Amino acid sequence: MKKDFMFTSESVTEGHPDKLCDQISDAFLDHFLEQDPCSRIIAECAVSTSILFIAARFASENASVDFPGVARKVIRNMGYDHPDFNSRTCSILTSLREMPADEIGCFNENELTEEEIDRIPVKNQVTLFGFACDHTPDFMPMPVWLAHRLSRKMVSVSRDKTLPYLCLDGKTQVGVEFRDRRPVRIHSIAVTASQCDAGSPSLSVLRDDLRETVIMPVLEDAPLQPDEHTKIFVNPDGPFVLGGPSVHSGLTGRKNAIDTYGEFSRHSGAALSGKDPLRIDRVGAYAARYAAKNVVAAGLARECEVILSYSLGQSRPVSVQVETYATGKISDNKISKLLEQHFEFRIAGIVKQFRLKRLPFENKGGFYRKLAAYGHMGRGDLAVPWELVDKADLLREAAGK
Repeated sequence: MKKDFMFTSESVTEGHPDKLCDQISDAFLDHFLEQDPCSRIIAECAVSTSILFIAARFASENASVDFPGVARKVIRNMGYDHPDFNSRTCSILTSLREMPADEIGCFNENELTEEEIDRIPVKNQVTLFGFACDHTPDFMPMPVWLAHRLSRKMVSVSRDKTLPYLCLDGKTQVGVEFRDRRPVRIHSIAVTASQCDAGSPSLSVLRDDLRETVIMPVLEDAPLQPDEHTKIFVNPDGPFVLGGPSVHSGLTGRKNAIDTYGEFSRHSGAALSGKDPLRIDRVGAYAARYAAKNVVAAGLARECEVILSYSLGQSRPVSVQVETYATGKISDNKISKLLEQHFEFRIAGIVKQFRLKRLPFENKGGFYRKLAAYGHMGRGDLAVPWELVDKADLLREAAGK
């Protein structure tokens, strides 16, 4: 295991075509669950110049969703109004299939007994990873945490007209040097922003503006500060005009590393967006993150990766493993046993504990769509239940620490 290394993670803005597809897919989920918490849906999108393709399978007793209408609303609210991609004129193709009513599997999770929860199986086979570390206040790896903050700030200065010439598409990357697996300095920062007009402003003005209004404000209160050797690149490949679907295509679920831990930890190959709460390949990732974060918050390890393996037809994971990268105060095996004793990893139990079928109704304006940009984990800006550390004291006491 390497202890001294440099690691980079990237983020993209909410206007990136892949993230646009994720947000449209999760907007469908919000609309279904707001009307019917028992709705089932799997939705994927692909986008390119002037066209959006939607593929969805769904089942609901009483929800009705206008797929093209929802998609156009997301595109419009995002702010895309380019001549060759906007909510009014883009073509929308759909492949929609309503599943049989018996696929719904409706239940009120709040009324289930323990025995009933234990009898509800998962319908997918998957291995999921949850991670947490003490690098940042949100228990996220430093590289992806900083990259997300830069991306959000880039969109913010565009929307508030600080830099009105910026378009919606952009990406960031942060490299951090580690010694003894601890972040010690910022090695490099790369920011690529799209602009609406090729000649305005000049590249030199764009670079100065982004340094002044995006990079420096984000870093001024960060746990690490750039030094005289930190490399800063702004649009290193030159002007990036318009961006978005006008320039490159997008697809739901193509940014798994950005959605999770920036590849500092492992992640499942399964997409998170566009799946209802009875998909274990989505909600199991949240349960794993919740467990890992509470382990670190309890002081049982500086880093913790929780690995959950699920098999078809089983309600519980067939394997619960922990890796603390030699930072644990107790053995990884003991932490695994504590998690199995004190955490809920059954599909119906996860849905019940986190209220996953009810959150879109309780958070008007969309819940899952908000997760679809800037990561599903480490979201201190949203009241997501898997980011709570309410079991840290219990773990610490159970471990005798």
